[in-house]
Amino acid sequence: MNSVESKSIALINKKKPGSVFVVDDFSNLGSSEAVRVALHRIEKRGELKRIARGIYASPKHHKFLGEIVPSPEEVAETIAKRDRIKLKPTGSLALNKLGLSTQVPTRIVFLTDGSSRKIRVGKGTITFIRTTPKNMMTKGPISGLVIQALKEIGKENLTEDEENTILKALKSERSENIQHDMALAPVWIRTILKKSLS
Repeated sequence: MNSVESKSIALINKKKPGSVFVVDDFSNLGSSEAVRVALHRIEKRGELKRIARGIYASPKHHKFLGEIVPSPEEVAETIAKRDRIKLKPTGSLALNKLGLSTQVPTRIVFLTDGSSRKIRVGKGTITFIRTTPKNMMTKGPISGLVIQALKEIGKENLTEDEENTILKALKSERSENIQHDMALAPVWIRTILKKSLS
């Protein structure tokens, strides 16, 4: 076992099982070719699992469920960190994160200031959709989610229970963030955000 390989294994073992890695995490251990060969050997032995191109995870096993792979969201966050891009959850992921849906989505969609692409992760997919700067300007982690969730639901389909869940979630958001994000939302969503400030 060469030094790049042993150093790579030491780095992997420092993290908890199921941790996600990108090739760049190993770049200071040797040349790009040496790292590629080392990761290939480690993967071949089952000490690392290739999730997508340039993305790996350390093995994680559950007594009853067997092998557990990282969620598409974990992989997306790793890609965002690697590529230095911003992501905004949309659709079913936004609904799930706000408690408006109990179904954990395997096909998730993010708005991004990076390039558009689709990545397969296990049985799920991650879709990055390049959008306008305006859609990436929301400040509030919760109010930004609310805007995307409401767009997914639609004005005519929004129920009273869903609106109450949203207003409850917005109680944890900073008022200045809500005020900022209101200006970026459609009029009907702006009205709901405004209710949370009263």
